[in-house]
Amino acid sequence: MSDSELGRFLRTRRESVTPADVGLPAGSRRRTPGLRRSELAMLAGISVEYLARLEQGRDRHPSPEILAALADALRLSTEARGELMHVMKVTNGSLKLCLGTTRPPDREVRPTLRALLDQLEPAPAVLLNRLGEVVARTGGYERLFGPLGLLDPPVPSLPRYVFTDPRARAAYPEWERTADDQIARIRIDSLPDDPDLIALVEELTLLAGAGFTERWKQPLRAPEHTGVRRLTHPGAGELRLADETLELPEGEGFRLVVHLPADETTAAALDTLAGRRPGALRAVAG
Repeated sequence: MSDSELGRFLRTRRESVTPADVGLPAGSRRRTPGLRRSELAMLAGISVEYLARLEQGRDRHPSPEILAALADALRLSTEARGELMHVMKVTNGSLKLCLGTTRPPDREVRPTLRALLDQLEPAPAVLLNRLGEVVARTGGYERLFGPLGLLDPPVPSLPRYVFTDPRARAAYPEWERTADDQIARIRIDSLPDDPDLIALVEELTLLAGAGFTERWKQPLRAPEHTGVRRLTHPGAGELRLADETLELPEGEGFRLVVHLPADETTAAALDTLAGRRPGALRAVAG
């Protein structure tokens, strides 16, 4: 790809979107297919001059917020946003801004923690690092969340799943609450200048757009450590899970989340998923 690949991407997408697609009047005597440059600039909240520099390849370093605004204005799908991110990585080297040297998020699990997870079977339990990546889990967790797509490769990640996978909104009937909690968790678990956090935020800003960025701008709040959450499973129906979050030693940056049945119906469903006769698990809440 050349330095003008971003410009070609933006022009191609702009010309493929009609005014009607974005709620604008078609007008008359249009000399170009799709949107005028001025129309896209207005929708994205940027100047026509700056959009011209991007399309002409004279600016190769737009901020993630600018890219997200353009992606929203062009009504880009998740796949198209991924393509735009790839274009930017090739154009300017990376979206990642390394503002400091911070220890990378832990992904290696010591044997005693794996043994602890073994003891928690068949309960759904997961070990997460500070970026919300799944680093270890029980078989019960795989049976519960695997069919939802959460554990799909390359790196299973709760924030990426919640904000970029369309299946997440069906899986979490209370999606807004779940999304808010993911934001709170990754913000409180990492330093603001953590380059790995910055890279994740830039990725989600581009891929998820306003659904992520509007939440990221909100004041910091504490994440939930306990509470009952609804989950819709393709094989077991709607479940009510009582979550317990245990913080592990700070140097490791892990947290252990255990999902327990909050009612008898959920307890029976989890038993069935585990291949056990209903009644083995006991509900922990009413």
